[in-house]
Amino acid sequence: NQDAYWAFAKQANEEGTRHCTLRGLMSFKTGKPISIDAVEPAQEIVKRFATGAMSFGSISAESHESLAIAMNRLGGKSNTGEGGEDAKRWTPDANGDSRRSAIKQVASGRFGVTIEYLNNADEIQIKVSQGAKPGEGGELPGSKVDEGIANIRHSTPGVGLISPPPHHDIYSIEDLSQLIFDLKRANPAARISVKLVAEIGVGTIAAGVTKAKSDHIVIAGHDGGTGASPLTSIKHAGLPWELGVAETHQTLVMNDLRSRVVIQTDGQLKTGRDVAIAILLGAEEFGFSTAPLITLGCIMMRKCHLNTCPVGIATQDRALRKKFTGKPEHVVNYLFMVAEELRLIMAQLGFKTVNDMVGRVDMLETDQAIQHWKQQTINLDALLAPAIKPNKNTGTYHKLAQDHQLTQQLDNRLIEYAKPAIKQNKTIQFDAKISNVDRAVGAMLSSYVVQTRGNNLPKNAIHINFSGSAGQSLGAFLASGITLEVEGDANDYVGKGLSGGRVIVYPPKNTLFKSDEAIIAGNVCGYGATSGEIYLAGQVAERFCVRSSGAIAVVEGVGDHGCEYMTGGRAIILGEVGRNFGAGMSGGIAYVYDPNNQLPSLINSAMVDLDPMDDEAQKELYYYVNNHDKFTNSTIAKHIITDWNQALQHFVKVMPKDFKRVLNERLAKQPTA
Repeated sequence: NQDAYWAFAKQANEEGTRHCTLRGLMSFKTGKPISIDAVEPAQEIVKRFATGAMSFGSISAESHESLAIAMNRLGGKSNTGEGGEDAKRWTPDANGDSRRSAIKQVASGRFGVTIEYLNNADEIQIKVSQGAKPGEGGELPGSKVDEGIANIRHSTPGVGLISPPPHHDIYSIEDLSQLIFDLKRANPAARISVKLVAEIGVGTIAAGVTKAKSDHIVIAGHDGGTGASPLTSIKHAGLPWELGVAETHQTLVMNDLRSRVVIQTDGQLKTGRDVAIAILLGAEEFGFSTAPLITLGCIMMRKCHLNTCPVGIATQDRALRKKFTGKPEHVVNYLFMVAEELRLIMAQLGFKTVNDMVGRVDMLETDQAIQHWKQQTINLDALLAPAIKPNKNTGTYHKLAQDHQLTQQLDNRLIEYAKPAIKQNKTIQFDAKISNVDRAVGAMLSSYVVQTRGNNLPKNAIHINFSGSAGQSLGAFLASGITLEVEGDANDYVGKGLSGGRVIVYPPKNTLFKSDEAIIAGNVCGYGATSGEIYLAGQVAERFCVRSSGAIAVVEGVGDHGCEYMTGGRAIILGEVGRNFGAGMSGGIAYVYDPNNQLPSLINSAMVDLDPMDDEAQKELYYYVNNHDKFTNSTIAKHIITDWNQALQHFVKVMPKDFKRVLNERLAKQPTA
């Protein structure tokens, strides 16, 4: 109720830890007050609110879905976090409520990132880093990975899931630009967001991200963060969002980029005063995580990582989940009261709209009423410096849409050619030229398929025969029923996020060299693939099949870090591998052709074992090597099939230790299964 909120706001704004935050050391200047009736209504303001990225897995289904319902009622947005989302939530409830999270996060783990997932988003957020623990990854303990979570994340129940710090397709600003490009094609209607953290130089990074055509940037502060973070991260990592927002806004205005992008911030925002200062420093949208969980009943036990949350929020234990008492209306009421407090401040300062208020640091000053010796050592001048406009027309808040050049994509032609298959259930095959300027080919086609009829095309309904050199991200997020066959070669990221489709690449048929001795594609092929097949007649570069969770991939040699963090599917490697093979691998199986017995010195022995080929493995291997021969006319595949019994002696089964442990535990419980 109002009384409770104002008591809480007073405590947060004036007492407690206020003087331990930068915003607590600021005060508002005297403005020209206006009637509160002239200020934009709370119903409009709450549309700028979002809940933070808390994954299903880290918190329970009940709490995750309550947040989604609340934000959809408000017109704001909830965030899936990096754990994927149950497809059942995409259908509205009988009472009209929606449990669908408008923001779908794409993190390094790529858990459950399918073409359907992306096309059920209003905003797709690339999680580059996390405020409370910048540069660190995360991990969902095996005890929290039950059948439901494993199904959504395309992994194995009982096996812990590592979320590594780097995205393996983002090692430069150009890589990030490519991922933005890919995701915009995978869902052209979605806003693409990049989550950064408050750090020294974040303004420069944000300028690059804006030039990379992100529509939205999150500046996350060090406060808050997942309750499962290590204490050292929660207490001793990251910087305040006030520094990050101020630097980002000033830098973007100075470079005339501010009008192209929306800035959001989060990190222990609690009250209307917090939001008001965020706006004056340069933010337009606002994320809340801890406070909404408190309204749902969180009592801050700090047991999130132990699966023993006593109020049923941060647990997957069925008995504890029954203790959850939160309701969506609790979150709705709270956020409306935050908006009403903000409206009072806006009226006092003389602002009618949030847009009018963005970046108006001239209405802030150092609070001289605070009498503390430490304050004498703090100078907020740089933080409160007005942004320098290069010209009088420079925008100070988001006004212009990014030009994503969607009309210029090869996929527009492919969609027209493929419509008989998509709309009339015909089977079609056609030829097309491709060059290295044609990037993310198949992604827009896949989005059109999913938006039109779901991911349920008959197998090989659309078969496109390309000739030439494919650009980056060939077959990214490719939907079921689509085959892309390339006679030529391909750049990086072939089959990134593959979602049931098939990608085949082989050298021109008139070449004289052996395919297994030449490079056919670049780095990071099959990253985050959830289903489908990849056949590459040649060698590829580094990080092959990283985080693959269900696809079948056949290749004739890989560079370093092959099958890193893999959680499912199969990788069949008919040639040499590089160093650090199988690092972090917790699921799936790799079959490696190793006639020179080099593999034992190249694997990550802490994570994987080298096992002999049992009967089931032999049958599976034969099937896919035979497919590889049939689809690519591969020399090495023909050699292996022709002399199968001899070749089989040189194959090794790479088995993740965690995966093997879970299988053995199941076998012990159900020996006849």
